[in-house]
Formats: sequence, structure tokens, C-alpha cells
Amino acid sequence: MNVETLRRLTSPDGRALLEEATRSYAIENEFALGTRLRRHHDGELVAAALTQARLRSRAVAKFAPDDAARMFFTVDGYEQATRASVATHRAARIASATGPALDLCCGIGGDLISLARAGLDVTGIEADELTADIARLNIEALGLGARARVLTADATAVDRTPFTVVTCDPSRRTARGRSFDVDAYQPSWPFVLDLLAEDSCVKVAPGIPRDRIPAGVEAEWISDDGDVKEAALWSGVLAEPGVRCRATILVSNREADPCKREADPAFCPGPSSRSVNALTDADDPGTAEIGPPGRFLYEPDGAVIRSGLVTAVAALTGGWLLDPSIAYISSDTLAPTPFARGFEITDVLPYDVKKLRRYVRERGIGTLTIKKRGVDVEPDQLRRTLRPDGTASATLVVTRVAGRATVIAATPLS
Repeated sequence: MNVETLRRLTSPDGRALLEEATRSYAIENEFALGTRLRRHHDGELVAAALTQARLRSRAVAKFAPDDAARMFFTVDGYEQATRASVATHRAARIASATGPALDLCCGIGGDLISLARAGLDVTGIEADELTADIARLNIEALGLGARARVLTADATAVDRTPFTVVTCDPSRRTARGRSFDVDAYQPSWPFVLDLLAEDSCVKVAPGIPRDRIPAGVEAEWISDDGDVKEAALWSGVLAEPGVRCRATILVSNREADPCKREADPAFCPGPSSRSVNALTDADDPGTAEIGPPGRFLYEPDGAVIRSGLVTAVAALTGGWLLDPSIAYISSDTLAPTPFARGFEITDVLPYDVKKLRRYVRERGIGTLTIKKRGVDVEPDQLRRTLRPDGTASATLVVTRVAGRATVIAATPLS
């Protein structure tokens, strides 16, 4: 889609077509829907409307359904947009600062929306004309025009002095796809370092090398319902004093009442509330004992592992490491925690395929989950080799214990 097609799609006739495509997409075959719509509308416009309907359908994975049904997207813009729950968490931290905010490289406006809903006066900057137009449409569609605006400009050329805080989401994609090299960021890494000398928050890839994080900057890894989504670097007044690393675990609160959109649809942050659980290096003793498997096994969340806070979880669970280089913890204490998934250990076996196959057969295991860490094993291939065929279920954890390949049979605690 180009700018001209977007403008046609947002004309009165185009909006009527888009509303029909969005409404019918979930209940009608896409090919049949396209055929029907092309009888009365231009083919190029129908294709654009169907693309929007398809992306709106996918977008419920990142945005509240009511928001997704009204927003506009590009394929790249959707894929690069921050999940609403993560953006809401980050906006709540930024909202502790007073004054106007600047959102550089705002994309289709995911963070911009959350910043405005958090009560900030925010200006978004986006260099790509089509993407900037879509961000403006999203701000308008969600009723946030009084607090947010979008300018089409080069992020590196914007005067930042009128703004109290700055956020930035550098592009981490090249012509070959997603890049994990900070030196491939756009705007460039030196520009990012300039921002981090101010009161700012910069989104980065979760795999950012530790030695590239500047001194005095807080690095936060964020996990949402068990998936590590991104990392953020916090500087100046936005960073917590004395904190170098933070693992933030967002967990859906299924019991909480959803936001009442009919009361204030513009400022409802998302489809469900999240509890926010944080662990920092201030909670970390830095070391843990090494020992054999006990009664329970704890698998730290990915954000904990990325932030280097595994020994902090060992302290929380009264546990120890199975191996000094492996992120598995064992304990004799039942200690439910949002920072790790717990298992009750039922058996400890040597890593011997023949013995494992007999173990699976004798226990009638048909549903077999295989986890691995620190051992050169392909779980799908091992599962086929073990030939599970029964009615029971089991989890096998293939890892190292004191340097030796070991299999731990365990039952998830929840």
C-alpha cells in the first residue's frame, strides 16, 4: 500500500468498504469476500481493504480487540509494533516524569498510544510518510488527538530541547531481515548513546551484549506471559538509582474486570490487566551453591536469564544450581514465583537413549514434552526416537548436572 491508496481507503467510500471488509473477514472466506467486494469496488482498493482486515484480525494478539478493529497497519508496522501490555507498562514508568514527551521512530503509534493514555502530552516522529500517516490515523481513531500528534521528520534532526523525556525505537531490520547487531541500528548506535546521556528510554533487542550497555544506564528485560518481548535501556531520571539490570514479568490477571470501554474508550489501556513483577540486581546475591536435583525444579523466565538474575531466583526459592553454567535451579522448598516455572521432580536418569525408551514404554507415556538446556539434543528428534505411545503424559528435562548429561522427569506444578 502507498500513501495514495491509504488516502483513498480513508475517504468516505473507502471507509465504508473497509468497515464491511473488517466486519465480514471473520465470518466469510477471504477469496469469496474479495470476489464479492470487487463487484462494486475498484480491485486495488479492495485488496488494500482486505489487507487491513487481515492485519486487524492478527492485531488482537498485540492490541485490545476494540483497538485492533479501528486501527490501520502496514505489515512491517504491525510486526514491529510493541505489544500493548508492554507499551502500557513502559508508559507507566515514563509517566512518572513531568512535561512533554518525544517518541522518536514512533512507527504506527503503538507506544504513542500508550504514552497518551498514561496522561502524557506526546509528539511522535516518523520518517516514513506512509507510516506517519497511519500513526496519525490511529491517534485519531482512538480519540487521542488532544494529547498526541505525529510529525514526518528525521529523528536525528529533531530539536529535543522542548521535551522533558525522549523515547526511541530504532529500526533493527536491514535488507536481509531482522538484525541483532547494535551497529546496524537506525538511527545509529552513536545517536542512541547521545539519547542515553539524557532522560530517555530506548528499546533494544533482548540479545544486546552486556558490554554495549553504557555505565549508569538501567537495562530492563520484559517478559509477557512467559515470552521475552524486548529490552529497554533507561537513563537519567527514568532509571532507578543503583539498578543495573531488571527482569520484569508481566502476568495476565484473568480474574480482574476488564477496562470499562463504555465509560472512557479512549483511555482503556488494553484487553486485560497485568500484574507487574520486578527483580533487580539489588535482589541478587550473585552466587548460588551447586548441587544435585532435589524435590523441585525451577526453570527461570527468559527475562530473568537475559538479565543475569538466575541466582536471585535461587535465593527466592531457597535453591541451588544444578550446574554453574546452566539456568536450572533445584530446591526442596515449594516456592511459587512469577520469575520461574516450577516442576516436581519424579525421577533422575542418565542420558541414555535405550534406558529412556524403556522408561517411556514402561510408564505408558504418549504425550511427551522434552526440554533441553546445555546438552546437544534436538527435542523433536529425541521424541521420535523414544516412540511415546500411551495415555500418560510426562516432561523430560535434558540438561547438565555437575557437568554430566542428565535427564530429569518432572511434573509441572501449574
